[in-house]
Amino acid sequence: MKIADTSAQDVVLEPKSRKRSYLIGGSSLLLILVIAWMLIPAINRWASATMTVPLERLRIAEVTRGDLIRDVSVQGRVIAAISPTLYAPAAGSITLQVDAGATVVEGQVLATIDSPELANKHKQAQAARQQQAMELERQRIESRQLALDKRKAADLAEVALIAAKREKRRADQANEVSVISVIDFEMAQDELRNAELAYEHAVADANLFDERLAFELKVSELKLQGQTLLVEDLQRQVDDLSIESPVSGIVGDLLVSQKAAVSRDMPVMAVVDLSRFEIEAQVPESYADDLGIGMTAEIIVGNERFLGKLVAVSPEIVNSQVGSRIRFGDRMPKNIRQNQRLTTRILIEERPAVLMLQRGQFLESGGGRTAYVLDGEGLAIRRRITIGARSLSAVEIADGLKEGDRVIISSVDQFRGADSVLITD
Repeated sequence: MKIADTSAQDVVLEPKSRKRSYLIGGSSLLLILVIAWMLIPAINRWASATMTVPLERLRIAEVTRGDLIRDVSVQGRVIAAISPTLYAPAAGSITLQVDAGATVVEGQVLATIDSPELANKHKQAQAARQQQAMELERQRIESRQLALDKRKAADLAEVALIAAKREKRRADQANEVSVISVIDFEMAQDELRNAELAYEHAVADANLFDERLAFELKVSELKLQGQTLLVEDLQRQVDDLSIESPVSGIVGDLLVSQKAAVSRDMPVMAVVDLSRFEIEAQVPESYADDLGIGMTAEIIVGNERFLGKLVAVSPEIVNSQVGSRIRFGDRMPKNIRQNQRLTTRILIEERPAVLMLQRGQFLESGGGRTAYVLDGEGLAIRRRITIGARSLSAVEIADGLKEGDRVIISSVDQFRGADSVLITD
């Protein structure tokens, strides 16, 4: 029995050409060489990477160009812009008229001081002034009387001069007719001369006496004026024994107790003006040279921001910090209290159109001198950079990076200074 097979369906094939096989093999080899040529640089770079880090563990930021505002953020506390401390104007016993925390208005009497010593000085000065005033009036009356006597003597000398002139004329007439002796004629001439000298001296003496009296009166008037000033000063001190509030606000701490004995210039109490507040802030000493009076500040109160101005900078550094005071601008927040803590941002400098990069831990771990830049092919290349100005959120790139570079801004301590790092997905 013959079994049927499929030989009838078989197709007889011609042997393949060796030329075609060589062509296919050559093409494949060429393709492999091209791929290898393209991959070898990347493989070499990957091979040169000393370590591998997952991308998810890194923070990446891009170098951009824009305006960099250099600033510093500090915590400050609210203080009263005006909080004068009142002092005892004299020694004595104090009587307080208000309690701590009391609301007061400007000019209100807050305390009085009983000072017997000052009161006694004031009365003595008043008595001395009154005595000097009476003495001056007596001196004026006496001066007028003495001046009258001097003027009288001058008038009498004038009368004697007139008489001597008359006798001289008579002697001249008698001498012309030779009815007078030579001695009598010469005596008439001498008497006239004596009368002229007596009158001249009497007038000069009266004038000089008037000048002396005027001088003595002026001295006495100046003494009285000085005593009057002393009385007025003591009166002012007596009036100051009533201590008044210089501002409207509240009474702060009472520094003495009721009826206590106080000495001159001893602090008594403080008054706080609640209408104006300032911020007292401590700034790190690294910013000390950059701070300047008049710099703009931004004060954050809740969800609002208020403008302020730097009005004072301490000349000394304490505990690596510099004290500063910031005054609110035209608009001041409501319901803030003394010693309340607020965040304050001082705007030190604005640098327009600079290369800048977001701040990150790479500044500390890399010392601000190195950064790892992504090359777009999975590698982070270590590059030396130069940092310029710094703000709270960004830093200026002075050298080493260009706009558009993508930089690792997280800590680079884990890279251990490697020249390149392989970044994996």
